[in-house]
Amino acid sequence: MPHRFESESRKLLGRLRAALASDTEGQARLNKVVELIGDSMQTEVCSIYLFRDAETLELCATKGLQEEAVHQTRMRLGEGLVGRTAKNRTVINTADAPAEKGFRYMPETGEERFSSFCGVPIQRLGEVLGVLVVQSKAAREYTPDEVYALEIVAMVIAEMTELGAFVGAGAALSARHQQPVLLRGSIAQEGASEGQVFLHEPRVVVTNPISDDPETEHNRLVGAIDELRQSIDDMLKGARSVDPEQAKVLEAYRMFANSGSWLRRMKADIENGLSAEAAVEKEQSHARARMAQSGDAYLRERLHDLDDLSNRLLRILTGQGVDLEADMPDNPILVARNIGPGELLEYGKKIKGIVLEEGSVGSHATIVARAWAIPLVINARGVTREALNGDKILVDGEQGIAHLRPDETVLGAFRDKIAMQTRAQERYASIRDLKAQAKCGSVVSLHMNAGLIADLPSLEGSGAEGVGLFRTELQFLVRNQMPRRSELSALYARVLRAANGKRVAFRTLDIGSDKVLPYMKPNDEPNPAMGWRAIRVGLDKPGVLRMQLQALLRAADGAPLTVMFPFITQLSEFRAARAEMDKAIARETKLGHSLPSTLEVGAMLETPSLAFAPEAFFEEVDFLSIGGNDLKQFFFAADRENERVRKRYDTLDVSFLSLIEQVVKRCKATNTHLSFCGEDAGRPVEALCFAALGLRTLSMRPASIGPVKHLLRRVNLDEVRAVMDEAIAKGDQSVRRAVADWLVYQV
Repeated sequence: MPHRFESESRKLLGRLRAALASDTEGQARLNKVVELIGDSMQTEVCSIYLFRDAETLELCATKGLQEEAVHQTRMRLGEGLVGRTAKNRTVINTADAPAEKGFRYMPETGEERFSSFCGVPIQRLGEVLGVLVVQSKAAREYTPDEVYALEIVAMVIAEMTELGAFVGAGAALSARHQQPVLLRGSIAQEGASEGQVFLHEPRVVVTNPISDDPETEHNRLVGAIDELRQSIDDMLKGARSVDPEQAKVLEAYRMFANSGSWLRRMKADIENGLSAEAAVEKEQSHARARMAQSGDAYLRERLHDLDDLSNRLLRILTGQGVDLEADMPDNPILVARNIGPGELLEYGKKIKGIVLEEGSVGSHATIVARAWAIPLVINARGVTREALNGDKILVDGEQGIAHLRPDETVLGAFRDKIAMQTRAQERYASIRDLKAQAKCGSVVSLHMNAGLIADLPSLEGSGAEGVGLFRTELQFLVRNQMPRRSELSALYARVLRAANGKRVAFRTLDIGSDKVLPYMKPNDEPNPAMGWRAIRVGLDKPGVLRMQLQALLRAADGAPLTVMFPFITQLSEFRAARAEMDKAIARETKLGHSLPSTLEVGAMLETPSLAFAPEAFFEEVDFLSIGGNDLKQFFFAADRENERVRKRYDTLDVSFLSLIEQVVKRCKATNTHLSFCGEDAGRPVEALCFAALGLRTLSMRPASIGPVKHLLRRVNLDEVRAVMDEAIAKGDQSVRRAVADWLVYQV
């Protein structure tokens, strides 16, 4: 029987194609599919279970079980043998199903008569859509040939499910990619935007999973692989001379592209009735399933390489997704699993919003999105699976959610929200040129954060008085090799010219942790946020730091210059970094280059240790900038990349504010200029409390300057401080509620 089935697998797929092409509704097609499989395998039971939602499998068609159980029998993911097959994405093949661990008896199906069980996951590109099951009364395991043939059939069922072949009236499946979907993620960049989905890696739709001409499909596959190999060889020729690390990646690609076993498996799938595209996807699905289960980082990386190669091969075979720019809609919302800063910058500011399946609040993409002031939602699980190019999508960065294919009620409410924000921005524009002066007379200087030359036009439009933080690492991150000193000097000079005389605080290279240069060998550190990063890298590898300091000195060309060192944790580190600046100045003097007219050299306070530094530190630095994002994570021992813990702790917690106040007092005693830089500086209530503690310079994203200035101009900071002191005296853990309640009656 197994040999007979193997030899007739192509015939079975031919019958399936005829059944699927018939002009019948979805349930009838499903019923026909299980009948054809059961008859071909000569097995008493064939059933198809499909997901109703992310956690629930439903019996959607059967031959051999009680018909009354169809659309009535349901089980949770992981429940019973069917649920285990779906959860583990692996075949369960047993001669004695009731004796298997986790077996669940479902009396309504009448399955107690059947001993043998074989469950095969119905999956596409790592996404499990359901389970194909065959059962028989005889106690036996299904042969490897039979299991393989079932996997071939399951692949076709997955493709046809994706294409909506089983959609219909009554109890049949609802159409995929047509219903509204609410995707919950994490807040990475605030803002709201409406547009159409633009997939960074568009899904390749296989419309012809079955073929009855293996020779033609073999030739198509071999031709596509030859083209793939040639493209890799061409990329290698260029990479070897300029980028050794990229060359290593491409060498791994070439190894897989020349893998005889990979090609043999796909050819075998074609022999059994699949098209070239379906054969590639079948192998890709297996790779993604293994990737999801593997705890070996090296193996996951290799499987990721294979997955990427499969995508390239599918695009060659189908011609889909080749010219992405031509398919970009008018208001594109970029949807991706993840994306690097270089790729994001290539799209430019025409992107109106971003939704990522992965990502982090400190990632390169987040930095670019903040620079562009476009909403970004990260960790939106399932978005690349649910979204199709051109789908309407709403991105709510304030809530960390995205509405895919929203209904009219949601769309109307969202547009009302955007309209309110637009009116608010118009109000903020009217005070753009006014000072952020509170009713008590205190003036707070509001600066902006930047990282791209394209950010600088916001300096005038936002009303910012200067750039409190210019991130220099983006110029290093978006390249495949180290930039030259002359290139950096030219870029920094453009930044200073664009600032038109306003102060720009350049932060030296802040790499490590979540910012790893593509051409720098990554370090396998258990906790990179507290590891070899920022100034620690600069002092251990001073060549890059010296080159950057020389570029900054030359860029100033006689104008004022402000430089600050990141992640200083103790006085000795600042002295060592300052010594590098002195060496750079001495070298420029020797070469006869002009020096800045004035030079401020400061540090970022990002660890609690620096708040307790010797008095000499506060006397020696020209200025201090509190890096709120890092300081808060180290103060509360709460990784800002960990959603489980980062939201548990409040910036307006009394203990955190007491640390801030201590720094304010120490800087005041030594007459050291102090600013606060970070996300919290751009949140009006937080900014208000910082100002009440005595901070007189805040640096934030440009879009936050208007709301912060608007609130500061409407309150008396002495009264705010009194409200905070009262909450502290009462023993409140945070002053947030007290200040918020007070504001209700003030603004």
